[in-house]
Amino acid sequence: MHILVVNDDGPPSQQSSPYIHSLVKSLQSAGHTVSVVLPHQQRSWIGKAHLIGAAVKPTYFRPGTLHQDDGTTHEYPHGMNEGDDESYDGDEWVLVNSTPASCVQIGLYHYFEDRGPIDLVVSGPNYGRNTTALFAMSSGTIGGAMEAAVCGKHAIALSYAFSSRDHDPIVIAEASRHSVRLIEYLQKNWAEGVDLYTVNVPLEPGVSESKVVYTKMLDNRWSSGSCFKAVDASRPTDSPERQEEKVRHQSEVNGVDAPVKKTRIQHKNFEWAPNFTDVYRSVDEGPLGNDGWTVKEGMTSVTPLRANFMHTPGIEGEIKLPDTDNNEQPALYTLVDSDDPYVQRLMERALQRRLGEGQSRAITSLDDLPSRTTPVFQYREYERLEFEHIMVHSSTSLANAYIIRKALIRKHYLSNTVTNWVTKHPDSVLAKHFKFAFDFELDYAEFLDDALLEAYELRESLDKNETVPEEEKEWWILKPGMSDRGQGIRLFNSEDGLREIFEEWEVPDSDNESGSERPEPSDTEDNDNNDNGVMLALFAAKPYCPPWEDEDEVKDLARHLTNTCFQDGGSSNAESVRRFWQLEDYIPGLGGAWKENVFEQICAVTGEIFEAAARGMMVHFQTLPNAFELFGVDFLVDKAGNAWLLELNAYPDFAQTGEELKEMVVGRLFEETVDVAVKPFFGVGGEEAVKGTEGLRLVKDLDLGRKN
Repeated sequence: MHILVVNDDGPPSQQSSPYIHSLVKSLQSAGHTVSVVLPHQQRSWIGKAHLIGAAVKPTYFRPGTLHQDDGTTHEYPHGMNEGDDESYDGDEWVLVNSTPASCVQIGLYHYFEDRGPIDLVVSGPNYGRNTTALFAMSSGTIGGAMEAAVCGKHAIALSYAFSSRDHDPIVIAEASRHSVRLIEYLQKNWAEGVDLYTVNVPLEPGVSESKVVYTKMLDNRWSSGSCFKAVDASRPTDSPERQEEKVRHQSEVNGVDAPVKKTRIQHKNFEWAPNFTDVYRSVDEGPLGNDGWTVKEGMTSVTPLRANFMHTPGIEGEIKLPDTDNNEQPALYTLVDSDDPYVQRLMERALQRRLGEGQSRAITSLDDLPSRTTPVFQYREYERLEFEHIMVHSSTSLANAYIIRKALIRKHYLSNTVTNWVTKHPDSVLAKHFKFAFDFELDYAEFLDDALLEAYELRESLDKNETVPEEEKEWWILKPGMSDRGQGIRLFNSEDGLREIFEEWEVPDSDNESGSERPEPSDTEDNDNNDNGVMLALFAAKPYCPPWEDEDEVKDLARHLTNTCFQDGGSSNAESVRRFWQLEDYIPGLGGAWKENVFEQICAVTGEIFEAAARGMMVHFQTLPNAFELFGVDFLVDKAGNAWLLELNAYPDFAQTGEELKEMVVGRLFEETVDVAVKPFFGVGGEEAVKGTEGLRLVKDLDLGRKN
């Protein structure tokens, strides 16, 4: 890598620029080509300034012994000065009588053409920290990096936060090696939207073992008055180097000069003498994690900036630098974080098996990533998915859930999704495989009459039930819109029955919806759970009994629901969860091809409902190019072999599959999901597109006019 190094402290000097020579040596030792252009004297606190009205004249500097002030300055480059040692083949740096920003311009466009294009500009290491806005806004170090950024180059402003003026060569050497590793890391993992990084390294023993953390710049202000102090106009003016030394000394002792006695008008000169108490107080009072606090705690701060001094959002957390002995990086990092140990183990194993040895590395937090742009797959509980990271890093971050999918997973939204779609597409398969529902909100049973005014179809059905025999009455399922695991489900066929249901609950549920009329089921209710092609058949724990035959059986939900949570104790059924394709090939009334017929119906309905949500309910189902989701799609099969869509569940309860079928069904589902959704996204194994697998059938391939 060809690196241009500039600074605002001038050529190597134990007095004013003690770190530059060590950094250049460390960069060269790491195999980089280093070109150096520096101000010929101290230019701190000058920001991104250029000096106009004067010619910029270069001189040429040959660095001497490391940590010794024995470098030499020459009027012309080597070979043009009288008495030049022809055998000299060491470094030669360019010094200009201008600013750090001017050094960047001159270094980028007027020297070093024979060394090839410059890949990166490093400004520093500054003699002192450049944390918080008060330092950064005037920093010549950051100003140099800012100039490089507006010239289209990657740039890093590097500052060493010293706590002692004892320039220990061992500590400086460690900081230099640490800086080189960090520079290499940032250049390799440059985040989208970042123009430059400002890096602050505490000049302390062991700094290379301390954390490296992304930070935000503290927005602080001068609060104690002028940053200049008045001095006797007759006193000789200090050199820039001497003035900067006095400022640094003040930074160490944090002192404040006594006020100057005022008269009406005084003739006076002024020296730059900011009160650093303002900075230190703001760091102590500011939020934890700002750049000043981070350096104060002994950690290296890395602040991503735009070339307008604004922090780049979405980049935070600790940076994990790769081991110096092992720079091998996996193709992606995986974060599996499920509340269900059943799911946790199976997904972890699926990733290990399908991604291959060395292709992935498991982490427990996004803070463990080497970089925010590092490829990562999150399989987590919905509430713990870091959607901001997913949205910001859409090309490198994959998640196992969409942000918004209410159009499918909320019962009343699902009904609206189907209703809207069938209204526009009356020939849709959904019209014949979904029983339309009606939703209403109810706070107390006494308001039932008002709620039924809106659900007039339900009211008409209940009124009709008053005039027909028991076996001809329509029965309804009442299902709370936000419940799961069968909670709150009741059966009713009259207004009085519905009212009794609400009255039996001590705390009424809101947002309840009445479900569809049940299709007439067979002796045992077949409820096929289709997870994108992997199918289970769930059976009720007790033989089905029509509700009109025995009023007491209406309340026995174990005869009507296939949820395994209803099958504890004496009602448990060892055959309640079975593989769909292992069911009997022939069932009276359904024929010998009934499973194939049911499967085709399920595929058609599943594809159609996702299209209905994606095209017709875009506000409530928003797909993302870097997300996928495993839904549990529940169907009921009636005695005529018709498959009826009941509901879709996000994060289905895979553990209901049980231990016997765990490997065959859920384990296989997760492994083939890795093949279909994870590997192509990250390009692992060369996969670009997978149109299904042996176990996962592609039921719909939509072009929504956007990348999804």
